[in-house]
Amino acid sequence: MSEQEEMSYSQSIQEASSSITRFPLIPIRGVPLMNHIANNFDSIQAFSPDPSDIFIATYPKAGTTWTQEIVDLLVHNGDAELCKRAPTPVRSPFLEIFSPPPIPSGLELLTKMDPPRIIKTHLPFHLVPPGFWENKCKTIYVARNAKDNMVSYFYFDKMNMTQPEPGPWGGYVHKFMRGELSWGSWYDHVKGYWVEREKRNILYLFFEDIKENPRREIERIMRYLDLSLSDEVISRIVELTSFKNMKENPMSNYTCIPSNVFDQSVSPFMRKGEVGDWKNHFTPEQLKMFDEDYEKQMKDVDIPFRSLI
Repeated sequence: MSEQEEMSYSQSIQEASSSITRFPLIPIRGVPLMNHIANNFDSIQAFSPDPSDIFIATYPKAGTTWTQEIVDLLVHNGDAELCKRAPTPVRSPFLEIFSPPPIPSGLELLTKMDPPRIIKTHLPFHLVPPGFWENKCKTIYVARNAKDNMVSYFYFDKMNMTQPEPGPWGGYVHKFMRGELSWGSWYDHVKGYWVEREKRNILYLFFEDIKENPRREIERIMRYLDLSLSDEVISRIVELTSFKNMKENPMSNYTCIPSNVFDQSVSPFMRKGEVGDWKNHFTPEQLKMFDEDYEKQMKDVDIPFRSLI
């Protein structure tokens, strides 16, 4: 994508922002998706990636932008200036997103880019276009512990004027448990990629591990992508992808999105990036209810989530 096209994308967002509204959810194969995604789902399913494309999949607010930045820097040998060539959603298009004209959809952006491309999705495993598996694309999945993920998603839904109104925290906990949020059930999402990780050669990472030892996990991603970067470059990527640096980077902090779409006065897109913030939100009653439900929902898998606290 040329610099002129990147500028045009930013201008399109500004022009179209007046038509943004909180979109209703429509179920697709049991998964609630915003109507503009659901209405274009056949086009999304038909997408055929190049085998060289890199696929980043997450449940919303599980470390998506963090991973996109890490991968972009790895692919470009830690070149910070090159990775400031455009905002995150231009450098790494959001596969399934469809927005009101003239904002280009993820598919439109992808058609203008030459492979290898870095492609983001929040789709659960069973809704991913089959071309990604047929073409054996490198796929990185990042999972975040349920409680912190829910807290982060709650604040995101408050500031994101395209998603359904989240309502009060107490009700949001129930919506999360029942899988009634955009992109559906967290439980089904993390389990779906987990059970397929070996068969599909998916690199399954945990937000908490990256937070604990970013260098170790960045090196894991590097090896998975068949790259070999110097220790100096890895150190630079660790620093560039710190929460503080990404929060201050206009190419990764989503300040490119107008305030009537992402109202960062309500909550910043990059809010805390911490492990254990859920302790500041759950009442003892909510915690007991949630933990009991969690045990039931996750009894059929042994995914090693942890909170580091």
